[in-house]
Amino acid sequence: MPVEKNFYDYIVCGGGASGLLLLYRMAQDPYFASKKILLIEKEAQKANDRTWCFWETSPGPLEQIVAHRWSKAHFKHPDWSQLLTLSPFDYKMIRGEDFYRFIHQALTHFSALNIVYAPVEKIQDAGALTTVKTTKGEFQSPKVFSSIHDPQRYLQQHKYPVLQQHFLGWVITSEQEAFSTDEIVFMDFDLPQEGRTQFIYLLPFSKNKALIEFTLFSPDLLSTAAYEKGIKDYLQKVGIEKYTIEEKENGCIPMTAYNFDRHNTKTLLHIGTAGGWTKASTGYTFQKTIKKTAELIDFIKKERPLNDFKTRNKYHFYDTLFIDVLAQYNEKGGALFKNLFKQNKHLTIFKFLDEEASLWDDLKIMRSFPLLVFVKALFKRLF
Repeated sequence: MPVEKNFYDYIVCGGGASGLLLLYRMAQDPYFASKKILLIEKEAQKANDRTWCFWETSPGPLEQIVAHRWSKAHFKHPDWSQLLTLSPFDYKMIRGEDFYRFIHQALTHFSALNIVYAPVEKIQDAGALTTVKTTKGEFQSPKVFSSIHDPQRYLQQHKYPVLQQHFLGWVITSEQEAFSTDEIVFMDFDLPQEGRTQFIYLLPFSKNKALIEFTLFSPDLLSTAAYEKGIKDYLQKVGIEKYTIEEKENGCIPMTAYNFDRHNTKTLLHIGTAGGWTKASTGYTFQKTIKKTAELIDFIKKERPLNDFKTRNKYHFYDTLFIDVLAQYNEKGGALFKNLFKQNKHLTIFKFLDEEASLWDDLKIMRSFPLLVFVKALFKRLF
């Protein structure tokens, strides 16, 4: 798909989950068939560099590439544990390599699309058009969507605390049958917290194969050896001594209520993590990206300025309070999540995290947390 001119109706910068899902939805909508669309990405994504997990009640747009699904989840804390039956939800996983292959294959039939493989050097809003400068030339459009993430934007401010969801995971095959194939470990806080919020997350693929991640919600990253120690200690605790490490993955996701919308303009919209699509209180991004790209397609067709596409709502305020508290009392994260799961039905929790709960559900969720702590956070935000 060669590039012929430097002007496009739409330019997408970044070929990660948000950019590719947006293009995939464009390819399925006849409205975009006659448009000129450009994807700029540094290089084609092919490797299994990550896994994405999310919950759904019905088949979604990516159902055919769901690699695994589970119907039960363990929540574990030293003071309280429970096995949750997730129905009507399924907890689903998509592998990175399957996602990239599926989307790129679908886009080969999208004649409106051109692709340039080049690093983006600068994105400059010039009023009626935004210019994207790359090592292979400059390209212009009245509608540019960028998933290029600039951490300095939120790290250099002090209005909103910034935590990181950071983790290292191993896919292991054990010599013994150690896993229940239908039960994930959603959060296991039954380990030393060391002044932080840290837990084990486990996804079983078979009775002797699973992804095990040592995950933290905290400001600072650890050494590789520290993450690996967390996994080794867990395996020793549950009696898994002989195993082979098949794959490794790691990641770091910002958890902040920072106002990403302020960087959007009439002709430039940031998407994905760069656009604040990460759920601040949990670090989940993929599920929200599925929803936001669907909303964005409808929005684009209305021909409105891109900075009218907002991400902030009442849940942004809830997340702001939660991150304020978690940042101040980081060692108490396990207790906060324990109260959430102990005092609410999982259906209410998932609806709340999906930002689809009723006001009554919102109130039930909020009363799960220590009242005085959240009142102090609220007072600080308001005054």
